[in-house]
Amino acid sequence: MSEHKTPSLGQLEMAFEDNRLAVQLYGEFDQNIALIEQRLNVQITPRGNHLMLKGPQGAIELTRTVLESLYDLLEQGGSVAIADVDGIIRMVQTRDAQLPLPTLENGGRVRMAQIATRKSTIVARTPAQDAYMRSFAGNDLCFGIGPAGTGKTYLAVAFAASLLERGDINRIILSRPAVEAGERLGFLPGDLKEKVDPYLRPLYDALYDMLHPENVERFLESGLIEVAPLAFMRGRTLSNAVIILDEAQNTTAMQMKMFLTRMGENSKMIVTGDPSQVDLPPGQVSGLVQAVDLLNGVDGVNISRFSFEDVVRHPLVARIVRAYDQQTQLPGSRK
Repeated sequence: MSEHKTPSLGQLEMAFEDNRLAVQLYGEFDQNIALIEQRLNVQITPRGNHLMLKGPQGAIELTRTVLESLYDLLEQGGSVAIADVDGIIRMVQTRDAQLPLPTLENGGRVRMAQIATRKSTIVARTPAQDAYMRSFAGNDLCFGIGPAGTGKTYLAVAFAASLLERGDINRIILSRPAVEAGERLGFLPGDLKEKVDPYLRPLYDALYDMLHPENVERFLESGLIEVAPLAFMRGRTLSNAVIILDEAQNTTAMQMKMFLTRMGENSKMIVTGDPSQVDLPPGQVSGLVQAVDLLNGVDGVNISRFSFEDVVRHPLVARIVRAYDQQTQLPGSRK
């Protein structure tokens, strides 16, 4: 006969010195508190700047870490949105796996990686995002591999924007291969750049989130930010820059080699893509898949992998990605 042990129940009272910050911590209509209760299976009763926690002892400890980490973020001048609460919860729930990283201090509060510009500050929302953001500083070539909605490209552009604003680099170069999901560029009006521009829109969106619109326009006009199809990279040496290649799963092996060998002095490259979404002709090897296999373990190269658990868009996106992943794993299914 197997025994099922009931988790020991407990309670804990917490107090926060600053009433104003406590209100921000709880969220509008206590929405942050409600999310923590739902995700960590605890009961939280706010009374002014005091909170009473009740529930399984392990859940109470996790909840205390979450609340202390969020309050610490507020004390540093940051803000706490519902997405930040979700991110802290994810970090704390995976703390055992994350201890080798600087994400968590043993027995302490969560220290999430951040990227800041004058306009906004981006905070890691998942352990994978945290490791990815930290990898930028210590590696000249970083790969971000995984499904849509995990922040691969967005975080890369944010990092590049922060370096440009600080004067650490002279320019940002954003590129994508001219291969598209089911459409044909030849039937679109305009020259090659005009045909490809709509496919580069996600890169523009990230720029406008990180930099003031007038700066983005000025940087684009002056060439400090260049958005170009991959074909325009051939024959160039790119120095003092951050070069980002998006949708890299649609590069051929030759195109990927050409791109990676464009790196010049004081430059960093970030390559993002989803190997499960290759739009190349049947039988053609993805340059991204080959590069990850060849460069794994090479000094100065970091490969960050994301899964559906790292999706930070609408919660339904993660469930959609999971459903498609499960379908492709069924016997007889085609990837």
